[in-house]
Amino acid sequence: MNNCFSLYAGYVLAASLLASGGARAAEGAKVVDFYGYANCIQLSNETTQAILCPAAGGRILNYSIGGKNILYLPPGDEGWVWNGSDSDKAPMNAGRCDIGPEHVVAKRLALWQGKWEGEILGDRKAVLRSQTDDSTGVRLERTFELSATDSKLTFTQTIINVAQTPIETCHWSRTFVNGHGTCIVPLSRSSKFPNFYVRYDPPGRNINFAPVDPRIKMVDDYLLIDDHPLNPKLGFDSHRGWMAYVSHQDLLFVKKFATYPDRAYNEIAGLTISVWYPEQDMVELEPIGPREKIEPGRSASFTEVWYLLPHEHSGQYTVDPNAVGTIVDRLTK
Repeated sequence: MNNCFSLYAGYVLAASLLASGGARAAEGAKVVDFYGYANCIQLSNETTQAILCPAAGGRILNYSIGGKNILYLPPGDEGWVWNGSDSDKAPMNAGRCDIGPEHVVAKRLALWQGKWEGEILGDRKAVLRSQTDDSTGVRLERTFELSATDSKLTFTQTIINVAQTPIETCHWSRTFVNGHGTCIVPLSRSSKFPNFYVRYDPPGRNINFAPVDPRIKMVDDYLLIDDHPLNPKLGFDSHRGWMAYVSHQDLLFVKKFATYPDRAYNEIAGLTISVWYPEQDMVELEPIGPREKIEPGRSASFTEVWYLLPHEHSGQYTVDPNAVGTIVDRLTK
């Protein structure tokens, strides 16, 4: 765990590395310009590319194989940076991440859309470091490591308490992928929800604990979301430790992560996963971590392991979730 001085020194080092175009020689890691941003960090191997953006929100702008980026990155928002004003609305797309719980955590604009610093740590490995956010008493670090041989991208967010009092928070991933695909959520039969999920219904503060939706289909031990639901925000308490998405680019995106059945989850409905599937051109995939009580000067980390694979999407209700589950099982062997 770094103290305040060593973290500040890390910021200075990161800034100098980026300014010099990357002082460390590392295989598969370099500083590039991308999507209107200078000083992005590109991690790559023969098949896969990940591009990190320190300039606005510490995001992943590109996660691609064969030149196909699974992340939603529309034209028109290139190079946007926050001006420091509370009224400056952020077009925060692609690989966003955050802390929660959603309806309790302070506004945290410095974390969500402010400037971060980046540093190349070694071969296909880098870190992004946030500013200190006074509203939450938190500083964030996000480390990324790409496999040398395939699409495996290990992403760890560390929440550091720089306040004088304990804080309670959680990891909240908010990744935008290209829309209108098929989302697969594996189910835990021990779910506390009658239909294995909840839906947030208008006016936005009602949680339907037993929704029925013809666009959400149960197949064996999986829920498939093949089109925008009657209302877009869904929540799950699965402890299977993964979720997946098949896009119309014929890509399979898998997120794997640890779950903790014996720990409290401090989202309102005790969620481990949320999906936001609107009518627009993106879908949000959201692993959620357990409640973390972090003492001053201490930290807590949560790791997601991402994979991106070719996988045909021939139309609605055509994805076989059991075949996807078999692929996911093989990814860990």
